[in-house]
Amino acid sequence: MNEYYRNELTYQSAKVSSGSNPEKNLPQNNNPVESNDELSELRSLLLGVETAQLSKLYDRLENPQIQAEDLSRLLPEAVILRTMQDKQLAEAMVPTVEQAIQSSVKQDLNVLSEAFFPIIGPASRKAITTVLGEMIQSLNQTLEHSMSPQSFKWRLEARQTGKTFAEVVLLRTLIYRVEQVFLIHKQTGLLLQHILAPQVAAQDPDLVSAMLTAIQDFVKDSFNIEKGEALQSLQFGELSIWIEEGPQAILAGIIRGNAPQELRLIFQKAIENIHLKLHREFHVFTGETKLFTPSKPYLEECLEARYKVPSQKNYIYAWSFLSAIAIALGMWSFFNFREQLRWNAYLEKLNSQPGIIVLKANKGYGKNFISGMRDPLATDPYLLMNQAQINPQTVISQWEPYLSLEPQIIVKRATELLQPPKTVSLKADENLILYATGTAPRQWILEARKTWRFLPGVTQYIDKNIVESELQQLQLYKQQIEQEKLLFLEGTTEFVPGEIAKLQNIVLAIKNLSSVAKTVGKDVRFEITGHTNFTGTEQRNMVLSQARASKILAYLSSQGINTSNFTTVGVGSSQPLQTGLTEQIQKVNRRVSFKVLLIDSRN
Repeated sequence: MNEYYRNELTYQSAKVSSGSNPEKNLPQNNNPVESNDELSELRSLLLGVETAQLSKLYDRLENPQIQAEDLSRLLPEAVILRTMQDKQLAEAMVPTVEQAIQSSVKQDLNVLSEAFFPIIGPASRKAITTVLGEMIQSLNQTLEHSMSPQSFKWRLEARQTGKTFAEVVLLRTLIYRVEQVFLIHKQTGLLLQHILAPQVAAQDPDLVSAMLTAIQDFVKDSFNIEKGEALQSLQFGELSIWIEEGPQAILAGIIRGNAPQELRLIFQKAIENIHLKLHREFHVFTGETKLFTPSKPYLEECLEARYKVPSQKNYIYAWSFLSAIAIALGMWSFFNFREQLRWNAYLEKLNSQPGIIVLKANKGYGKNFISGMRDPLATDPYLLMNQAQINPQTVISQWEPYLSLEPQIIVKRATELLQPPKTVSLKADENLILYATGTAPRQWILEARKTWRFLPGVTQYIDKNIVESELQQLQLYKQQIEQEKLLFLEGTTEFVPGEIAKLQNIVLAIKNLSSVAKTVGKDVRFEITGHTNFTGTEQRNMVLSQARASKILAYLSSQGINTSNFTTVGVGSSQPLQTGLTEQIQKVNRRVSFKVLLIDSRN
């Protein structure tokens, strides 16, 4: 780009100085005046600098030793001088800057976001702080006067005027407030800028400006006004208009209430700063009001307001009220969240219960609604409700009865119908087959085999793993009898001391076993076997062992036991309990033992 400007300037300079074209293939220009005009036009368009400065620039461009940084030193100054003349350079650069920003955003959005971050953050915080401050001030004043006697009159006024109670409170506690500020061009009467206070209804600012100008002109034309005097204020009920004049503009403020004279100092300072800041714009003013946008900060300084209640005191009420609301909302949220957790746990528990089907569950305002189907044998929903710590008064339930075929419910229904003893366990599978295991009286087993068919949904009843309790008791008596051993003295049929007491237990066990055997249809056979030790001859031992067995049989008969199903046998020393020659071993081999045979009488 520097090379282009250097060639162009060299070309124009050569035309002016020599009157000839420095390039051979270009035609001669015989009009030096026209060349000078063209050069002047180029100079004005590109740089807007004086001739002497441009000549110096030509000399530097024609220098073959020129560097890029030399030209860069003059370009900023040239841009500044051009900008001071008019806005053509800025307007010409707008498309380029817009394209550059658009290209930067497409390439990397973070570059611009990081650049604007320091600006956006403070601006957002300032805006939020301003809005929150206004809200707290309004809320605080409303609370301060909400229960006072005057408040009832203000509420009536709010109803009659259509305003809110907060707006009436602000107006009635107001000392003064600058609601609008106008900046009016003094010569033309045109409105240059206009700003409004928050929560103030805006009228047509141009119409207001024209009316103020007309009033001033009327006063000046109708009355004998000395030179330099001006209208300073107008009064309309509770509204007043304060006017401050400057050399080129007029500042007018619409004030509600009684403002102190110190406010005029603020107005005067504002109009002075505006003239100081925008004196050039006033001189070149041709009707373009955008030039006076920088005056807004000074006008905003005039938007003052003062209320009867100090803001420091009032904030206590506002913050206290907001804190109470926050605490109430926090507690409500906590209890509501806890109730929601309990309700969800209750629904989950219900859905996991056999015999209960939840079809619909809604949570309303203070009431919960639930409906579905429930088997009469299923768990009571109100019991689960108490376990989940839910107040039953807050729940409206609607359950339709039905018969569940879930295995757990089938077991409950079978237990209720069959009434099994505690020693019996019932179980149902997914194929609706009912199983019974354990021990039970024979009578219950026979009844259950008939009654199970009345159970809804049960397809089969299996009790092969159930044992009759009578048979179990029969086996216990059998084991008790067969474990008994009666010991005798050496070579005799006399009992060892203390053995007679065993006979009573044996007699009782035999009677019990015989009684139980009849109930289960069993025949019983008893075998009494006599034994001896190894001393003596085998023939003598056989006779002695038989005599010992016969003695036991005779004793049982004497105790009223029918011995027709008893047999006795003597085996001598052929079936010793222990082998050895010690006295203790010889003693235990001199004995009588029992054997019980159970025979099914149905076979």
